[in-house]
Order: sequence, then C-alpha cells, then structure tokens
Amino acid sequence: MTMKSTLKIAALVLAFAGLSYSAKAQTTTTTTTTNNGVRYSIGVETGVPIGNFKDSHKWNLGGSVQADIPVAQQLFVTVNAGFNNFFGKTIAGVDVPNVQLIPVKAGLKFFPVQNFYIQGEAGAAFLLNKDFYNDKSTAFVWAPQIGVQFPVSASGNFIDAGIRYESTSNYVSNFDSKVKFLGLRLAYGF
Repeated sequence: MTMKSTLKIAALVLAFAGLSYSAKAQTTTTTTTTNNGVRYSIGVETGVPIGNFKDSHKWNLGGSVQADIPVAQQLFVTVNAGFNNFFGKTIAGVDVPNVQLIPVKAGLKFFPVQNFYIQGEAGAAFLLNKDFYNDKSTAFVWAPQIGVQFPVSASGNFIDAGIRYESTSNYVSNFDSKVKFLGLRLAYGF
C-alpha cells in the first residue's frame, strides 16, 4: 500500500469519526467508561492473509491482551501485545514455514456511538522465526479496526468483537515481504 493510499484511508476514517461524533450528540447514554478506569481484555485472534502474503500462507491464529486507558468519555488510549502464527502453504511439494510474530502496538479507540468503536494502532512486529524472512527481525506494524463491545454484566465486563486490517513494513529489503491480513479479534474484557 502506498503512502498516498494510506493517507486516503486515514482521511476517510477521520471524516467518518467526525460525522459519527456529530451524530453522538443525539444520544443520551453511553457505556464506554467504567468507574474503575482502565479496561483490560484478553482475546483470540484469527484472520486471512491478503496481498502477496496470501500466496504463501493460509490463515493465522493467535491471541492478545489489551489495556484501554480512558482519556475522555468516548476516547481511550490502547496498549496491545499478542502473538500470531501464520500457517504456511505447501507449494509444489515444498512446505512453506509458518511466520510467527509478536506485535506490540499502541493507539486510540474512539466510540462515536454507544458500544461501537473505531480504533487505530501502530507499533512494532517482532519476528520469532527467521526461516521464511531472514533480513530483519522487526518491522513497523499498523492496524485500523472497527468493532463493538457487548456488556455482559453490571460490573462492567464485556465482549469485544473487532475486525481489522493489519500490515507490516518489509522484513526483507528489496522484496515484498509485508505481512498483511484481515483479522478478527474476539475478546473478554473486565
């Protein structure tokens, strides 16, 4: 994805957030803040590779922990760390090795309307196995996400379901070695 495309996506997300914030003035209640402040969630993640990465890998499975730190009634700073294993394909009788990453990201989560959020994060993705990529072991990662939080108890516990696009910079110089995927995170929050 080019920088121009990235800027267009960012502009669209900001425009949507602005329109949604204007619509928020119509609602009267919100469940996006809790009495005790920081919210934690533990989740399972899965997804499908896209771009050139889909030619060599089938899908991913992993997990993550996340902290949402309130900075305003509808705005949270997020800190997220996890593990993703991308399962390699068999191509012409040769097994492509799995790619294993530990992404560490920080960002913002905004609730334009009750229980619906827009989230953007960026950080670093650390490569655990260098069987597939052997040039760099760390890459820049960014991930826009949308999702919903369903309250499951009066004490503030919730289910968080989000869909995101995630992409890294290249792990190998002069070669398209970006890890790109469309992912789903299903988490329990407390």
